[in-house]
Amino acid sequence: MTTLSISEVRNNLTRYPRRFLKEPEAVEITQRGRPVMALLPWELYESLLETMEILGDEKLMKTLRQSAKDVRRGKTYSSEEVGQALGL
Repeated sequence: MTTLSISEVRNNLTRYPRRFLKEPEAVEITQRGRPVMALLPWELYESLLETMEILGDEKLMKTLRQSAKDVRRGKTYSSEEVGQALGL
C-alpha cells in the first residue's frame, strides 16, 4: 500500500482515477506522519461493503462455515452429480 501525506494527495487528487486503473490498491493518507484516512478505487470500496454485508449475515456465514467443513471432509459432488440432481 502506498502511503502519502494529506498535502501530497490534495495536490494530486485528480490523478488518482487514472492511477487506480493501473494500480487498483488503497492509498494510506497520513497527517503529521499518522494514518488518518484511505483513498480507495470504487471497485475495492464496493467489494469491501459486500464482504461486510456477507460477514454480517449470520445465517449465510453459518452455511459458508458448514460448506468449508464439508469440502475439508471430502463431502463434495461432481458437476455431473449436480446436473443429474437438478435434472439437467
